Amino acid sequence: MLISAAICTYERYDSLGRGLAALARQTLPPRHYEVIVIDNSPEAATSARYRRVVRRPRGLRWFHLPEPGLARARNLAVQQARAPLLAFIDDDAIAPPRWLAALLEGFAAFGEDVHMIGGPVRPRWATPRPAWLADGLLGYLSLIERGRRRRVLGPDEWVAGTNVAYRLERLRAAGGFATALGRIGPGVLLSNEETELARRMAAAGGRTGWVPKAAVRHCIDAARLDRSWFRRRAAWQAVSDFMQHPQHFTRDSAASWGEAERFLDYHCATNGVHALARDEQDAAMFHWQVSAIYHLTLCMLGGLHPPGIVTPP
Repeated sequence: MLISAAICTYERYDSLGRGLAALARQTLPPRHYEVIVIDNSPEAATSARYRRVVRRPRGLRWFHLPEPGLARARNLAVQQARAPLLAFIDDDAIAPPRWLAALLEGFAAFGEDVHMIGGPVRPRWATPRPAWLADGLLGYLSLIERGRRRRVLGPDEWVAGTNVAYRLERLRAAGGFATALGRIGPGVLLSNEETELARRMAAAGGRTGWVPKAAVRHCIDAARLDRSWFRRRAAWQAVSDFMQHPQHFTRDSAASWGEAERFLDYHCATNGVHALARDEQDAAMFHWQVSAIYHLTLCMLGGLHPPGIVTPP
């Protein structure tokens, strides 16, 4: 066995079925890879019922984990994987037939000092992409492109957990995923468990590779093509970033206040604070709004009193 493929899922059995069907069509011989499902849904009986109807891929291994948390689910996959490489793909993503083969080729080409690999995540829109969705917001949907050349990424370049693979021994040595980060059920949009792990692996001497041929399609459902979802997502991203670097964002919160203040100054004369919740039609203006929400959340977490405001005794 050469590589394990893991899907962590939460109450999305319809999309999970499509993802498993795609993994059953991989060009690798079945003996060279395994598929692991970590079902983080709360109902064990529902999980068991769905598991009984799944017929492919052959040799599928299924685990139910009732304690909520994507990072916990990923760590269970780390414990259970039996191959030297472990790839993660989201339950709403579709892998092409050569996905696992491309990841294997990438690790072989880069050598042992590359501990993790990522590839493109391209959209599969459930409904047409709205005009207000700027390119700069696509990262919130885990959509990523880093060019057509296979290469080692720089220290400030990240890969999406929707499509990432690790040398299992290095992943275990790094301590796995931080359970304080990452999604918790449907409502807590924490993230950064992959980037935080990548920093620890880099500190241990590991590098990250980019493999353009290891692309997947991410199904973007209509529920996420909603401006209120992006506003929530930006606020939770600020929380995730602050949890990783509280001292940095507390020390430098004046810069975040400046970013938020420019947006508020521009809008307050006509819309007041409601400008932060207005459904902007223009893509650039909506991008600015989402950015302001991100920076304002950082300010509040850092405890900044805006310049010129006197704190009451």
